[in-house]
Amino acid sequence: MEPRTEVQTGNARARAFSVVLKILTDKSYSNIAVAGALRDHSLKGADKAFFTALVYGVTERRLTLDYNLSLYLKQPLKKLNPKAYTALLLGAYQLLFMERVPDHAAINESVKLVKKNGAAFAASLVNAVLHRVAEHGLQLPDKDADPLQYRSVRWSCPAWLVTLFTEAYGEENADGILEASLGAPDLVVRVNTVKTTVEELTERLKEEGIAAVPHELVPDALILTGAEDLTELPSFAEGLCHVQDAASQLCCARLDPQPGDTVYDLCAAPGGKTFTLAERMGNEGTVCAFDLYPQRVGLIAAGAARLGLSIVEARTGNAEEFDPSLAPADRILCDVPCSGLGVLSRKPEIRYKEAQSIDILPELQYHILYNSMRYLKPGGTLVYSTCSLNPAENEQVCKRLSETLPEAKLCSMETLLPHVHHCDGFFIAVFRKETGA
Repeated sequence: MEPRTEVQTGNARARAFSVVLKILTDKSYSNIAVAGALRDHSLKGADKAFFTALVYGVTERRLTLDYNLSLYLKQPLKKLNPKAYTALLLGAYQLLFMERVPDHAAINESVKLVKKNGAAFAASLVNAVLHRVAEHGLQLPDKDADPLQYRSVRWSCPAWLVTLFTEAYGEENADGILEASLGAPDLVVRVNTVKTTVEELTERLKEEGIAAVPHELVPDALILTGAEDLTELPSFAEGLCHVQDAASQLCCARLDPQPGDTVYDLCAAPGGKTFTLAERMGNEGTVCAFDLYPQRVGLIAAGAARLGLSIVEARTGNAEEFDPSLAPADRILCDVPCSGLGVLSRKPEIRYKEAQSIDILPELQYHILYNSMRYLKPGGTLVYSTCSLNPAENEQVCKRLSETLPEAKLCSMETLLPHVHHCDGFFIAVFRKETGA
């Protein structure tokens, strides 16, 4: 359980109710819904932290909460009024996972929420069920009777995904992946080495009230604590860093771009890897960053401008379609669209995807990878990467390409596991195009 500071008003809970209801009924993404709710800056300090923890906590722990609520309900959860269900989720999460929230506050405020939102008829139900949850505490299925259901409920992950991770990495690693999928991930930034150094930025952040420590995996990565809104810091506005997990930074290191190179980032938005590649090149050469949508291309261009990376050229382009007008590149980053199964802690709703929804991805990924190799100079290097931990999207796609395209030499493959490497779950493969091919 994670201790939280109790808020002084019901505003944070009311806002959380609205956002969770929107996520449940409209299938909204939690990060987008949270950002939208915070845009007016009406929540400050402890209220803001409480609201954010409540929304993300309910979203990621929903299967665990569902199991506990179902123990004290006569009807199936899916038949509950959406507003009553939302209030029950919020109340149960506070009771089971927020130690500093008094039980009476969690229950009473949840009852108030249904009354204030046109669902007063459900007040007695919400009150009764939450009192039972408080009385009995966190309940889990019998581990010996049904190990799979136990693991699914414990880590709030559907059985198919628990099975996928277990078959791919073994039970111990699967449990580590699932444990790491819960709770807020570290805030990691990449130091803009074109403008500053790790030491200088660390000192600057300290002056701004932010603690920064080096990441053990990547030399130019810093883990920050105390940054409520990084974009409001002067150092951020001056382009001294950008947010990027260590796994993505390591992916760029594997491509190892050199000053003067021509580099293509074929699925570039929102641009974090593009920026890191340009920084590693000392802002010398060319980094062409492509994305399918003009609005996202604009985000890349704006980010490069803030960071002072003049070698970045943001362009629209479809990674599935070969463009014969493009000159061959020295190095290519092919970070393909994927299921996101390595970043469950950042995007908790991903865990609730249907298994069949990701089955179409390997074919798309293969075609993008095959097309990407066509842009590479003989002797050039290509990195294929995903933020997925699904072998069908990773090793199997790479092996298919190496069998289909003899000139694409598969040099290495590595999988970063969040509980082992303390970063996002990530897959990185390095290809070299054989000279003369």
